[in-house]
Amino acid sequence: MKIAKVQGKLELKNSGGLSMFFIGTGNAFAKENFQNNVLFIKGKSHILVDCGTLCPLAISKYGIQISDVKNFILTHSHADHIGGMEEVAFTSYYMKKDRPVVVIGDQYKKTLWNESLRGGLGYSKTFDGKTAGFDDYFVQQKPRSVRVGKHWYKSAVIGGEGGIDLKIFETSHSNARSAQGKVFHSCGLVVDKRILFTGDTKFDREKLDGILSDFDIEWIFHDACWFKNEVHASYADLKTLPADVRKKIYLCHCDETLLSKDVKADGFAGFAKRGVYYNF
Repeated sequence: MKIAKVQGKLELKNSGGLSMFFIGTGNAFAKENFQNNVLFIKGKSHILVDCGTLCPLAISKYGIQISDVKNFILTHSHADHIGGMEEVAFTSYYMKKDRPVVVIGDQYKKTLWNESLRGGLGYSKTFDGKTAGFDDYFVQQKPRSVRVGKHWYKSAVIGGEGGIDLKIFETSHSNARSAQGKVFHSCGLVVDKRILFTGDTKFDREKLDGILSDFDIEWIFHDACWFKNEVHASYADLKTLPADVRKKIYLCHCDETLLSKDVKADGFAGFAKRGVYYNF
């Protein structure tokens, strides 16, 4: 892997290799490092993983606008991961006259629209007297179920054959359930069968071991928190991982306290940085 700084503006295409670019690396309340939203780029294809409240501002720091992004996947419905999607919808619809692609299954599509996006987007436009829906602003790309190794994943490819391969797995981020017993949706990604991006998750050694057994993972970008909590992997827990796993891990979605620590001394690859290309 080689790390390269942006030269001029952020490019949404490259010569064909897989690149990863953090728009931000911070937690929900970060200001300086923005929020943990990341682009994957390969050839003429790209996809933005999460678009939080600060993402439209953050991406403009790299010389492009959020409406330039054409493909999205959302790991879960907290505002630092979906809060910018209203701006995506409006700028795409009214300014670009197009609809970006969202990789999303039917169940989460319904939940995302009815419980998060509908209030702002649904009542701002009518079609034949009816309020707008998800499909008026976005194009759904529905992932399919595939088995890899011993486990099942959802799968999607961005850009057709040879594009960005996504294997999507469920994570345990929040224990909250609706009155009807519905579980909070959250997921992580394996990209091109080699890069693991956890999204937001509690420490889950069994899940991590399973993914590492199914794929030949080169690098792991794992969310981390200095203190023990109910929704994110704590640094203390991550330090219990074997040395050969820790050396592959870049920590992201970090709080300010953790950022002051020498994580390389504990065997980690370091902290993920925003504003650079990770070229694999």
